[in-house]
Amino acid sequence: MTFRIFAAGLALALSTAAISVPALAQDAAKGETEFKKCKACHAITAPDGTDIVKGGKVGPNLYGVVGRPVASVPDFKYGDGILAVGAAGTVWDEATLAEYVTDPTAFIDTHGGSGKSKMTFKLAKNQADVVAYLASVAQ
Repeated sequence: MTFRIFAAGLALALSTAAISVPALAQDAAKGETEFKKCKACHAITAPDGTDIVKGGKVGPNLYGVVGRPVASVPDFKYGDGILAVGAAGTVWDEATLAEYVTDPTAFIDTHGGSGKSKMTFKLAKNQADVVAYLASVAQ
């Protein structure tokens, strides 16, 4: 019986420690380098018109994307699938944005939309770093 109490106490202590350990910090500088893959389609332009990253116009402006409702850049022509995700009330946070860039079509299909994403590029690694970079430029 003493062993069971000890084991239960140990399990509780370990689970509490795991919860209290902060997530590893993401590397915004690494994300800036990684974002070079994204600028073929996306620009980062501040509301005052300042280009933070000159990029393509095929994708929406990514300034302030973290915290912004999905599919909400005015005058951008989104596909039906991502519009449905936005209509469901989804807001881009760090986790949803990292999930989206990993596999855009799968993201749409699991978050209230359906069909292919217009974004055909998949970011296979360093997603969290790119998201950290995007969050850092809009502060």
